[in-house]
Amino acid sequence: MRNDPLLETPAPAGRPRMSRRRRKRLTIVIAATVASALVLTGGAIVFAYHQATDSIVRSDFTLPQVAEVAPDPGEQNVLIMGTDSRVDQNGNPLPDGVYEALHAGGADDGGYNANVLMLLHIPEDRSKTVGISIPRDDYVEISGAPLGVTHSKIKEAYGLAMQEKMNELSWGEEQLSDDELYQQARAAGRQAQIETVSHFLGDVRIDHFVEMTMGGFYHVAEAVAPVSVCLNQATEDSFSGANFEAGVQEIDAQQAMSFVRQRRDTGYDGPFLTDLDRSRRQQAFMISLTDKLQQKSTLMNPKTVWSLVDVTQKHVALDSEFDVLGFLKIAHQVSQTGAEFVTLPIVGFDNIGGADVNIVDVDEVQALVASILDGSYFEPAAPDGDLDGDPNDVGEPAAADGEDAGVDESADAAPEDATEEPAEPGTARYDSWEEPIRAGSIPCVN
Repeated sequence: MRNDPLLETPAPAGRPRMSRRRRKRLTIVIAATVASALVLTGGAIVFAYHQATDSIVRSDFTLPQVAEVAPDPGEQNVLIMGTDSRVDQNGNPLPDGVYEALHAGGADDGGYNANVLMLLHIPEDRSKTVGISIPRDDYVEISGAPLGVTHSKIKEAYGLAMQEKMNELSWGEEQLSDDELYQQARAAGRQAQIETVSHFLGDVRIDHFVEMTMGGFYHVAEAVAPVSVCLNQATEDSFSGANFEAGVQEIDAQQAMSFVRQRRDTGYDGPFLTDLDRSRRQQAFMISLTDKLQQKSTLMNPKTVWSLVDVTQKHVALDSEFDVLGFLKIAHQVSQTGAEFVTLPIVGFDNIGGADVNIVDVDEVQALVASILDGSYFEPAAPDGDLDGDPNDVGEPAAADGEDAGVDESADAAPEDATEEPAEPGTARYDSWEEPIRAGSIPCVN
């Protein structure tokens, strides 16, 4: 079998073609779908439930490499995926005005990469809920080697498997409609992506998945805007359209797209950013969006509720066993106890076969994930620590071998002449993507 991380795939017949050249790939905050498209709390979900769920795209998945152990009924691992396609879940183009706001080309741009990957671990007692962000460019083994590709960026498992299935069905004897072919191909893409993530993390059990399109995120942000975010430094980027001041600010849907897409600063004295900082932006926006959705005024607005219902119908996919109402209860409990977010570490950056990738230590990644899942990742607060003595509080992440948690922060350090603004009231400052980020205040990030 070939090992070709840059293999380009032919366009699916009758649908927006898969990208044949390297284009700028966008990241959407699929993590926000947990708090937005699904967490329609209170009375709103009662009357919107059937409308929101009857038309949702659903598909099954299996994890043959995971030992068959009955899942803990109170514990859940939910994989959140965001694709970089510029179409909805049925392959239909978005309105022209949305493409203009996305600042990302049209329906033929992008592809079917899973540009956002986050495993949401919800323990049985609802404490220490953790979102584990998986950098999209991590160079890993691709389950099933679709199209002969054994190793590539983790995000590419979806598109490779989708194209392989599309080829198989197109040349097969079974007569399928365009819609049937397209949905079966996307289901194959989800299967490969979920299986690849599970294996990379240590054959972790995944109970459910939530998938959202790029257009879906835009419409969610549009429905609830403005949303408050905070930046440590002023920054601008001609690629994503970002142009933000330092400090707390309220942003609209178009600005939200720029906020979560930005991975570089093209200004004169802005911060040094990488794709890993973009993962941190996703986490920060999710926290702020969840806070906005918890405000009674947001979900008391019928227009907002029905906008979110429409997003769910057109831009969200779930597994067949996903119980929306049951998950809403869990989400409400999590909102009371808070959540924490971490980004998986990398060893460094490299170029393989012409592709810029993240080199990872698989053993390190799997040990970290195992410690999160078994609850040992966070140490109890020290008696003389900064916390208030509450036995439920947690301190800094437990470090391996007695060393400080995290890796070299130089890649995300601000320029020496950058002016650092003090944290504003109601905010928490995070200077590196390596720091765990906690809900409960507006995160100030790079």
